[in-house]
Amino acid sequence: MKEGSLEAPTRHPLDWQSADFYNTESLDTELRRVFDVCHGCRRCFSLCDSFPRLFDLIDEAPTGELDSVGSEGFGPVVDACTLCDMCFMTKCPYVPPHPFNIDFPHLMLRARAKQLRDNGGKAPFPSGHLARIDRNAKLMQWIAPLVNWVTNVRHTFIRKLLQAVSGIDARAALPALARRSAVADNAGAFETAADAKAQGRKVAIFATCYVNYYQTQAARAARQVLELQGVETHLVYPGCCAMPHLEHGNIEEVVNQAKKVSAELVKWVNDGYDIVTLTASCGLMLKSEWPLLLPDDGTVATLAKATHDIDEYVVDIARNEGLADGLRPIPGGVAVHMACHARAQNVGPKAAEMLKLIPDAEINVIERCSGHGGTFGLLAETHDVAVKIAKPTARAIQKTQAAHLVSDCPLAAKHLEQQLENISEAETPTTSYPITLLAKAYGIDIPGNEQENRKTA
Repeated sequence: MKEGSLEAPTRHPLDWQSADFYNTESLDTELRRVFDVCHGCRRCFSLCDSFPRLFDLIDEAPTGELDSVGSEGFGPVVDACTLCDMCFMTKCPYVPPHPFNIDFPHLMLRARAKQLRDNGGKAPFPSGHLARIDRNAKLMQWIAPLVNWVTNVRHTFIRKLLQAVSGIDARAALPALARRSAVADNAGAFETAADAKAQGRKVAIFATCYVNYYQTQAARAARQVLELQGVETHLVYPGCCAMPHLEHGNIEEVVNQAKKVSAELVKWVNDGYDIVTLTASCGLMLKSEWPLLLPDDGTVATLAKATHDIDEYVVDIARNEGLADGLRPIPGGVAVHMACHARAQNVGPKAAEMLKLIPDAEINVIERCSGHGGTFGLLAETHDVAVKIAKPTARAIQKTQAAHLVSDCPLAAKHLEQQLENISEAETPTTSYPITLLAKAYGIDIPGNEQENRKTA
């Protein structure tokens, strides 16, 4: 037995189809085993709110040990996990291949899957409905200006009414919906540079639901930057990666979506295309979560091997062929928020590496959680916790005095932008994707969504 693993963490597939996975006694036994290890270590106390809740629960028990804690108290611990994977990736010394075999996020996922099954397979309202992003966006896109006006946090009375109806916190900044999807707005091929260094590369860009319906300018930026390098690009969107459903323990819906989307994307892989994702969460789903849920699915495995984060892909071009000339300095420093799901991909700080390619770039890397965690930062019952986690990160960004804030998680960036506005009266950084800032350094004009740059407070 060794004290802590010094080897790279490995993850085991989830046996989500077995009866034991949902067995009450088996789950409780595993929760108690893992919680007891966490209680004896406490290295994760400074991460999400799950661990303070767990340690307070044990410390306030009659014996100060887990043996006097009732299992009914475990619910708040499970609910506070945002599945960010940071405990697994950066803190826990007992992850596999250690004999303790601790995978706290996936244990929380198992507990949520059990809760969902006990509830007849129905996710709580409104989180279950918020997870259906494709349906929601398609229904609302034709009245996007009205939706954006209603959801603006400046309209406090309307937002309070919305909170009463939907459970979305009135103070939470919501993204602006685009009138046209990214796929509709960027159909067809762009013209590649004839003498570009990366000629021969072909990419199918997975638009992701957020970029497709909300931050469409990121898709245009990615295409134009890649095609400037000589890369043939196509923008595709077979459907959502189902990360929102994973957060709620709806594993069956995730698997259904994985099979549907992978069947479409692997056609591009078979034709010699690389797959590039535009948001960190979606990249993590395609590379890691889908293969762990469907370990015997060859289509999912093939797709995982061919998938790259957009920053990762640009850095690979820079290392192998070299980037196209024409990058110009951007005034003001850049705060690069390393989103948890970008870090969980275990490929390094690719956003920072990519932006360092800009001449004279002053890059400040912020490796702290935004606290948003998908719907966690939106719902009234968890918004205050999300803000508590975000404040130290916002202060760290503020200290950099950077003119630009970028993150591969767009919801994290919007959440942090709002906290920056709340803690300071000074002008806040311009918020964007890393790839959009690189496009700007190339002098590429990327028009934003009509109301994307609205102030959130």
